[in-house]
Amino acid sequence: MTTRTSDIETAAGVLRAGGLVALPTETVYGLGANAEDAAAVARIFQVKGRPPTHPLIVHIGGAEQLDDWVEDVPATARLLAEHFWPGPLTLVLRRGRRVPLEATGGLETVAVRVPDHPVALALLSVFGGGVTAPSANRFGAVSPTTADDVRTELGDGVDFVLDGGPCEVGVESTIVDVTGDTPTILRPGGVTREDLEAVLGRPLAVPATSRVRVPGQHPSHYAPSARVVLVEPEKTVTEAETAQELGQKVGVLLPPVLAGTPVKAHAVVEVPGSMAAYARGLYGYLRELDQLGCDLIVASLPEEEGLGLAIANRLRRAGGPRPS
Repeated sequence: MTTRTSDIETAAGVLRAGGLVALPTETVYGLGANAEDAAAVARIFQVKGRPPTHPLIVHIGGAEQLDDWVEDVPATARLLAEHFWPGPLTLVLRRGRRVPLEATGGLETVAVRVPDHPVALALLSVFGGGVTAPSANRFGAVSPTTADDVRTELGDGVDFVLDGGPCEVGVESTIVDVTGDTPTILRPGGVTREDLEAVLGRPLAVPATSRVRVPGQHPSHYAPSARVVLVEPEKTVTEAETAQELGQKVGVLLPPVLAGTPVKAHAVVEVPGSMAAYARGLYGYLRELDQLGCDLIVASLPEEEGLGLAIANRLRRAGGPRPS
């Protein structure tokens, strides 16, 4: 996918005018606003239906800009930025004066990253500032990995859509809190725990909850319209066929260990054995099963190592309790 220079310039103009731009990143498509424009940032929450206490991520054009957006940068943050930026890693640091509280959900911390996508980086360069950009979808719904997903999800709520093709990583960034003495993974994502630990030379915890609010912590998140049920791999077929016999339209995310196994269900998607390929396709699979009319999706969790940890996190959130 080739994005014209004129499209980048148009998008930058929309941001300067206080508008919203959907932009591609390596993880998912983001709904972007001028990070220093409190009114534009507030509009993101309105369009998404996102709680105003749920913080956003500020995207910047390079690690050399970090000091412009945060109060202080500890050595651990600089080390991680050096190794993983541009890339799917978000660092939580102390908020700098340029970041309005509207972007942080009222917190004195801010989440910052440098996206690894040529279109996003070109936009940040032409725009010349930071861009707050949560996923370009309704709050809690499946994240978009193509421009068409954004148009279907948000329609006229977006002033301009930059089409950069399908996202390469497919799940959101890893979020690491580096405000304290011990770095902590607040959300597993596109950079694996193992890679982070190799750079830092220490094990990292992945707590179920944290003192710092960050994107993706809502009990139900990344969720399709269909209800998601999680089972052990060997129980996938039995669970799916039982529900189908009871009259439900069942979609199945069939794990690699059961590849080729016939399943009596409304729709079946065989997920790839490669965790990178699974992560890249995950949200597309969930959208596909929704579009096929499934009202129940049966899935099993992958091994929670490498990108499997991020996939398992997303499936758990997708299967979490729905708002009443």
